[in-house]
This record gives sequence, C-alpha cells and structure tokens, in this order.
Amino acid sequence: MSTPYEKALAAIDAAHALDPKKVTPADGGSEGVPYELHYANKMTAYLDKHTPATSEPLRLAVRAQHLRRWEVPRDSYPMTKLGYHSWRNALKKRQAEIAKNICAEAGYGEADAERVAALVRKEGLNRSDDAEVQVLEDVACLVFLDDQFEEFESHYDEEKIITILRKTWGKMGERGHELALQIPMAGRPLELVKKALEG
Repeated sequence: MSTPYEKALAAIDAAHALDPKKVTPADGGSEGVPYELHYANKMTAYLDKHTPATSEPLRLAVRAQHLRRWEVPRDSYPMTKLGYHSWRNALKKRQAEIAKNICAEAGYGEADAERVAALVRKEGLNRSDDAEVQVLEDVACLVFLDDQFEEFESHYDEEKIITILRKTWGKMGERGHELALQIPMAGRPLELVKKALEG
C-alpha cells in the first residue's frame, strides 16, 4: 500500500509529465522528456547533494516548484519588470495551491499539506528561523546555474547577466555557494560567473 508521500510524489510527477515542451536527455537518449519532469529531477538531485536528510514536505515542495507552470506562460502578463514579478507571484500562489490539494488528496493532514504550500511559496525566505526555505532557494539557484544559465545568458547583455548572477549568489547560503562552485562551466558562461563573483 502506498504512503501519502509516494502518492503525492506520483501525482506531482504525473502533472509534470503533461508538459508539452520536451528536452533531450543528457544521456543521449532519443526520447524527449517533458521539460518540467526534467526540471523536477534536477531539483531532487541537487537536494540530495545539498541536504540528503530532509523532511517529506521539503522533498515534495522541491519537486513541486514548477507545478503546471507551462499553463501560465510569461507572455500572459505584461512584458515589463512589474509584469514579470506579478507573473512570478501568481505562479507561486497557484503552484502552492495545486501542491497543497495533491498532498491532501494523498492523505496528508492539513498542517503538512499547508507546510508544503508555504515552502512552494518560499514563505520566510529572508528569516533565519526557517532553514528549509533556504535549502529550497539554494536548490532552485543551483538548477538555474547548472541547467538554464547557458541558454539564459545568450539572450541578455553582459551587464544584465552579471547583475542577475550577483542577485542569485546573494540569495544562496554557504552550502549553496559550495555546490555552485563545483558546477562545470566553460567559455562565456564561466567568464561571466567569474566577473560577477569578482565584483
């Protein structure tokens, strides 16, 4: 018989698997993988490197970070800085609500389901009394640097990229920094990271 954790994890991954965007796996397989499932796998892999022994709510929140994100595309909000932040905030609330409902349906009590939702929303990120939120933020930053940065940096000028890198670095804790410095990079991405950290 499945546990609430196993049921919730399976439901989250089933939702990720519906993402129409596909990516080619790093192992060279020909089968495209739904992007959000790929992203969720990377998040879990970095969580295991960062803090292997974690609570079930944190593991589920890490897995649910981009839950059904493709259903609310960026261009559904104004293409401005304010529009971007409105989009991000709306996504966090929506993803948290979906994750909470999945956890409740899987058999979790109200407190645990709400804890998953609070983590997805990254509540208390700037307070030192919630270490789990910082772990989640570290993991999200690590996946950005490892999996998304090379494509991301090709769309912006150097000054903007360096500003974003410095903000990303500032969001991370000591363990996050340690793992970030182990990410293999070359060429322009490496050059930009060095400039950002030297500044």
